[in-house]
Amino acid sequence: MTDDATARQDLLAADPAHAYAAHRERVHALARAIHADPEIAFEEQRAHDRCADLLEEAGFTLERGIAELPTAFRATLGTGSLVASLCVEYDALPEIGHGCGHNLIAGASVGAALALAEVVDELDVTLQVIGTPAEEHGGGKQLLIERGIFDGVHLSLMSHPTPHTDTYDVLGSTSQAVGRWRATYTGRGAHAAANPTDGINANDAAVIAQVAAGMLRQRVKDGQRLALVPQQSGVTNIVPETAVIDLECRALTMPEFEQLRDRLFACLEAGALATGATLGIEQTEPVYEPLQQDEVLGAAWNAAMQRLGRPLNGSLGIMAASTDMGNVTQRVPGLHPFVGITGAGGALHTREFATHAASEQGYRLMDDAAVAMAWVIRDVATTPGSRAGILDRAAQLAQA
Repeated sequence: MTDDATARQDLLAADPAHAYAAHRERVHALARAIHADPEIAFEEQRAHDRCADLLEEAGFTLERGIAELPTAFRATLGTGSLVASLCVEYDALPEIGHGCGHNLIAGASVGAALALAEVVDELDVTLQVIGTPAEEHGGGKQLLIERGIFDGVHLSLMSHPTPHTDTYDVLGSTSQAVGRWRATYTGRGAHAAANPTDGINANDAAVIAQVAAGMLRQRVKDGQRLALVPQQSGVTNIVPETAVIDLECRALTMPEFEQLRDRLFACLEAGALATGATLGIEQTEPVYEPLQQDEVLGAAWNAAMQRLGRPLNGSLGIMAASTDMGNVTQRVPGLHPFVGITGAGGALHTREFATHAASEQGYRLMDDAAVAMAWVIRDVATTPGSRAGILDRAAQLAQA
């Protein structure tokens, strides 16, 4: 074997943890900066630049502001026949900041890419890092799907921190579908004392809809959720001519989601029917679809977690949350494991979890997730059966 061939074999045999270690300090600085400087959906310009700059410095070719989304990017390295993508999230929650740990998601995906950078040619991989804005609200990944950014991708990965302290088997886990809308009732204004009978009270329509939805809750199945938030306005001496409700529903499968959506819309229509107001319903965000965890990728992830000393404690099962990564996994072989920060209490989307997302245990989890995702891509690329299985599955999903 030549010296060059021996060097290539050594690279492929190397533990991704060693490759990641060379970049660890910069990845931590990236994640800490994103946490300290939270930006909400579609406004993540500084996070976008921080991630893109670091990848460009490492030799990736950068496309910034892709798909008509100023805070989306694609970084590419290599020209191999297996196209692997790592999704980066970096939007924060209003007021709470990084209560969903997207700073750790960004660090893990960028870190995994840097850990693989030296071996993409040997792996015959085209490695893409896709900056995906607006996961919390806005469905950035679905917009990227619609605009062709995931076309030709054979597998896609990201990992998500949670307050659970155990490590779970990713296979068998999923998330809820969610849809969000704005309902607007239009009535007729009138003086509330002099001639109230001339008016049509739009707010009454909204109240009836909320009462009907409250009664609907006794009929929804486990794993299904409804939420209605009225956007109040008006004054007491005028019959309200306009009322607005922001609403969402969640379910575990798309057929169940569509059925629940129709029932919820019927509650809205009841308000209009009872009062004589007119009703308009506008979809405010793309529908988020349930996660579909790929078995080949999931088996490789589970093995990586065990190598890292995180023994599996059964399956997490259904995560009572939604993610637009579900849309990606319905179209590309994908994986979105939930992994717990050791010692983290509270719940996602709280200030308490935002603190855990900047803790030493949080960054330890980020390190492990980065190494595990690098391991998954490397193992799939170098295992003929796994590689063929992923390519076959990608072709099937592309034709669906």
